[in-house]
Amino acid sequence: MSDADVAVLLLVRVAVGLIMIMHGLNHWRGGGRIEGTARWFTGLGLKQGVLQAWMSVVTEVGAGVLLILGLLTTLACAAVISVMLVAGLLAHRPNGFFVFKDGYEYVLTLGVVALVLAVLGPGRWSVDQAAGIDLNGWTGGGIALGAALVATGGLLGTFWRPEPKADAEVQGVAGPESENTPESVDQEAR
Repeated sequence: MSDADVAVLLLVRVAVGLIMIMHGLNHWRGGGRIEGTARWFTGLGLKQGVLQAWMSVVTEVGAGVLLILGLLTTLACAAVISVMLVAGLLAHRPNGFFVFKDGYEYVLTLGVVALVLAVLGPGRWSVDQAAGIDLNGWTGGGIALGAALVATGGLLGTFWRPEPKADAEVQGVAGPESENTPESVDQEAR
């Protein structure tokens, strides 16, 4: 692997790592803080919103730090993929593809970049390389994707209990919004 390849991997790790750290810090300290994030998650159908908010902060910040260091990169990528799957499925999928319509374009991109990074590995300039941790190629990608799918399925199976739609909403008529819908909670929590 050339120095240019290694530098590009470092750039991708640092960029995605910083994005994840900032996203986690925003869930913690931004806008509506933990309480606003918890209300938003509850509005998406996740039970125990405060626990979910803290889990998102720890996962996003932790994965970001691990990516920057290039430490346990495959597992850090799995965490990013899982967070993006949950966000894509619960918050963005109903809005379509485009990010400017709050669609899943952005989370899909981050998830795919994390999967590519798991396949390529962290590169020579990483703690993984220094420690002799060599999980990349199809093995790294498979572990990252498999762990992400298991984590996402576990989270949704354990905590996702969306409220049934009211008869008016099922028939396509807008009904009154409850206080826990994503539209009515503090949007700054995102």
